[in-house]
Amino acid sequence: MASCSKNTVAATDEEPTETTTSEKREERLRKFRELHFKRNEARKLNHQEVVEEDKRLKLPSNWEAKKSRLEWELAEDEKKKECATRGEDYHRVKLLEITADEAERWERKKKKKNPDTGFAGYAEAQFRQYQRLTKQIRPDLQSYEKQREESGEDFYPTSNSLSYGSHVPTKEGVDRMVEDVEKQIEKRAKYSRRRAYNDDADIDYINERNAKFNKKAERFYGKYTAEIKQNLERGTAV
Repeated sequence: MASCSKNTVAATDEEPTETTTSEKREERLRKFRELHFKRNEARKLNHQEVVEEDKRLKLPSNWEAKKSRLEWELAEDEKKKECATRGEDYHRVKLLEITADEAERWERKKKKKNPDTGFAGYAEAQFRQYQRLTKQIRPDLQSYEKQREESGEDFYPTSNSLSYGSHVPTKEGVDRMVEDVEKQIEKRAKYSRRRAYNDDADIDYINERNAKFNKKAERFYGKYTAEIKQNLERGTAV
């Protein structure tokens, strides 16, 4: 009887020990699975970040500016559509949304801006003149709409259109063009650039036109003919 009671007590003592060991093992396995899951999740996120960074590096340097510009244009188009559906003037609605601080800042920028930086080349001067002339144009929208209705599909010609060159400008349009050309001629005639005159320079020309030609020839070929010219002046030319 004593031996049976001892065995029962020993078995009872071993059962809690085995239960505790199994619970610890399950706890360790659960933590291991969590760590494994977190590692896979971190690996996936790292791969996504690497892919996104590679995409960003392949994009042009001004992509962010282009993206913001495109987003702004899309927002502007949406606002224009909303104003059109409500029958409102888009420009008037836009001006109502501008604050006084923004308007004052834009005015300061306009005053500081000076596109005419002086003569830098004939191409730049011609482009500035083109910009100045186009800013002066005031389009006649009524005649534009009338001409579009009269022309129909030929108003937007294609490669198969036969109406090219059939447009005849109005008398008012021709008068405006003539007046503008006369103003340009008058302004050009008043402009005169004083050129320095050297009294000690050699007279190697017979008239003004020949003097200009000699200056051009000297500017382009003077460095190649300098030695020959000196020999002729000394009388030592072969």
